[in-house]
Amino acid sequence: MIKDSLFPPIVVIDEIHRYNKAQQAKLLPFVERGNITLVGATTENPSFEVISPLLSRTRVILLNQHSEKDLRNIVKKGLKFIKRKIDRKALKFLLESSNGDARILLTTLEIASNLTPHNLLLITHIEQALQKRQLSFDKKGEEYYNVISAFIKSMRASDVDAALYYLARMVEAGQDPLYIARRMVVFASEDVASPTTLVVTNAVFQACDQIGYPECQENLAAGVVYLATAKKDRSAYDAYMSALSDVKKLGNLPVPLVIRNPVTKLMGEIGYGSGYEKYTKESLLPEKIKGKKYYKK
Repeated sequence: MIKDSLFPPIVVIDEIHRYNKAQQAKLLPFVERGNITLVGATTENPSFEVISPLLSRTRVILLNQHSEKDLRNIVKKGLKFIKRKIDRKALKFLLESSNGDARILLTTLEIASNLTPHNLLLITHIEQALQKRQLSFDKKGEEYYNVISAFIKSMRASDVDAALYYLARMVEAGQDPLYIARRMVVFASEDVASPTTLVVTNAVFQACDQIGYPECQENLAAGVVYLATAKKDRSAYDAYMSALSDVKKLGNLPVPLVIRNPVTKLMGEIGYGSGYEKYTKESLLPEKIKGKKYYKK
């Protein structure tokens, strides 16, 4: 906390997303009254991690990932500090693996320098220090939704390569294969013309359920290629959503007498099922929306 006689104290909270809702709510009256100037830092999307009353009383400043140029400058300073040099291939791998995060970059550089007495850092040193690339895919954060959205939209656009790439991102980050397969089953009904697609995606789901990782990633990949290359058609989905909208808006409209089931003698006498023909071309919708077209080919 920073104090000044002329201004309210500045309270800096690093990783504010680790505060639960009740803890964040405790800060609210002090922020509202101007008793403190709150500075909260977070690596997560504040829309998901900071309570809305607190968020509405603050200004959000977005700090983007470092560019490659920024990271190169940081590497130079880091190498100067530890008095080492780095091989060109090792530098390229380090920049890619850091995922725009200077902390990962510097930590990896420091660990790599401790792994070898040699002055020149090679790609093997960086690999040993890094252990595994840092993939951003918090299962509750923004990137989670970004990658899933990109995956679905790539299949919808028939971009096979992009769909496979985002599938690989999810698999490598440890996403539940059944979740991915469920999304593919939903996609099959929403976006693809052939009903056979639903059979294929259900088979992928069953395979993932029975086999699990790592082998089921091959089942997922085969299913993604099938979905991405299939002919797209959302007419059934759009037609249903249009009908659902009318149901919500208009309520329980009376079913036409002609298609009501005369389960009792009285029902038959008052007209239930009267004049019904199996193959009639007349609209069987309620009177208020009679003749309306939802499904359009």
